[in-house]
Amino acid sequence: MLQIEIDSGSGFCFGVTTAIKKAEEELADGNTLYCLGDIVHNGMEVERLHERGLITINHDDMSRLKGVKVLLRAHGEPPQTYSTAEANDIQIIDATCPVVLQLQRRIKRQYDSNPQAQIVIFGKNGHAEVLGLVGQTQGKAVVVENIDDVKRLDFSRDTYLYSQTTKSLDEFHRIIEYIQSHIAPTATFKSFDTICRQVANRMPNIGAFAARHDIILFVCGRKSSNGKVLFNECRRVNPNCHLIEQPEEIDITWLDGVGTVGICGATSTPKWLMEKCRDFIMKHL
Repeated sequence: MLQIEIDSGSGFCFGVTTAIKKAEEELADGNTLYCLGDIVHNGMEVERLHERGLITINHDDMSRLKGVKVLLRAHGEPPQTYSTAEANDIQIIDATCPVVLQLQRRIKRQYDSNPQAQIVIFGKNGHAEVLGLVGQTQGKAVVVENIDDVKRLDFSRDTYLYSQTTKSLDEFHRIIEYIQSHIAPTATFKSFDTICRQVANRMPNIGAFAARHDIILFVCGRKSSNGKVLFNECRRVNPNCHLIEQPEEIDITWLDGVGTVGICGATSTPKWLMEKCRDFIMKHL
């Protein structure tokens, strides 16, 4: 008999839960609500909220809107977004994650105190959270995605290193070690561990979960930065691991000869979607 377990530690993090709750409350009151960018990096959840009336827009769309309500998702936004809202009489419903908001403020204080220093952000170029962080420095912060990017830094300058909240702790520590070994004796280097512990703590837990099962189905939007990190950890522990966005992507032949199936996901994966994947398997066995 095939056993299927859904990881109790997977699913929305606090920031995403709060953003979705705020959207649902506004929509339940019958209000027209716009969201700046996908509310979460999960297409199925975005579609569910679209069906309830949530309208996803981009920054160009927002610049043309007047007198409406716009929700800012958990990833946060640069200062320019708030200026646009004020100029266009837009009511902001701010669902920026408190962890991200605190990080934005730290980076802004650092930049304001020493604009000539090199502020470095370990993160994904173009990611919504990273754009919001870079915006605190008037666009001057340097984004590094890997060690190769780090090699191009100016090690003669005072350098302050931060991280996108959903990045890997191990990678962050490797970057710290590289900068420490290359920074000029005359330059100051400080690093700040700004990785969200809700995300970081999932790494060992999801690794232990992956080790318990013959096959892992990792349910996640392919745009999720956090999802990539957690999926890679699952695959490191258990090579028989598949990333899927929806139940219909499950190939039932994957389960041939399998005794246990583990279903898990990212901080952007809704519990209901993991349950749908379980139900799909049970229906097609």
